[in-house]
Amino acid sequence: MSRLGTSHLLDPDGLPLFSLAEINRLPVAEKERIYQQIVPERVFTQFGIDETTLCGADGHRKVHFICPEGLGLLRIEVRMQPQDRDCLFFVEVADTPFGQIELSFCLINDLDSPRFNVDVDEAGRDNCFATVRRNIPEEIRAMQAGLAPNQVHRGLKMFSQFFAQFERFIDSLGIDTIMAEPLSYDNAVRYEGYGFDYLTGKQLMHWIDREFQPGGVLFQRLDGSTPFRQPGMEKTVRGRSWAIHDGIMDQPWDNIRIYKTIGEDAGVRTYTGGRY
Repeated sequence: MSRLGTSHLLDPDGLPLFSLAEINRLPVAEKERIYQQIVPERVFTQFGIDETTLCGADGHRKVHFICPEGLGLLRIEVRMQPQDRDCLFFVEVADTPFGQIELSFCLINDLDSPRFNVDVDEAGRDNCFATVRRNIPEEIRAMQAGLAPNQVHRGLKMFSQFFAQFERFIDSLGIDTIMAEPLSYDNAVRYEGYGFDYLTGKQLMHWIDREFQPGGVLFQRLDGSTPFRQPGMEKTVRGRSWAIHDGIMDQPWDNIRIYKTIGEDAGVRTYTGGRY
């Protein structure tokens, strides 16, 4: 039964669809029509993209779907120009073996804002979200500009609209759970605001909040030893996230798994500070 009152998604023959893999077996035009409902409405209205042709004013297609038959995988890329390094909107989702949907990545970039090359090292090599190499000068610039770890551009503040549309789409498949793996501490706290709970990592999140309080282990390590460990950074989610990204904990940021039950807010709030 639909949790949000959404009508069940049907194929052209009137049969219900229950997964991305089933949608991906449909003709290209049909599955793209279905997946288009995930793209935030503002992407079309704000950037002049026709919802029928998916083209901009220059006549070139802007919205691209990667949804191969035989796989339960979807990737949507909205790229204003073919040569653009970054997407305006990017999302990747997948079926899980347990009948859920995994929200792997969602990026919504303000392409008119400055770019910070935190995704490559100083030699220009991809750094796998800074897990193998870091670009410290670019990270400092990004942090000073108010960005969070792994952000290459400022965002467009469209995630709320995207997630509302995405949740309705998942509901229309009769699926009741969205899974995710937050890339950073600030991602985890933000997802809590959208109603997510933790499969793994909740104790760690509470520990982080406690140890960033005055006298705590992480609070004491904000000793000015690096640009990312300055006193006062404990007062915001973003400041804490940069410190964690910098390795202030004794363990890596890893194995944090979260889930959202469709139509429900788990009410989890591990961050007790007042500023993002």
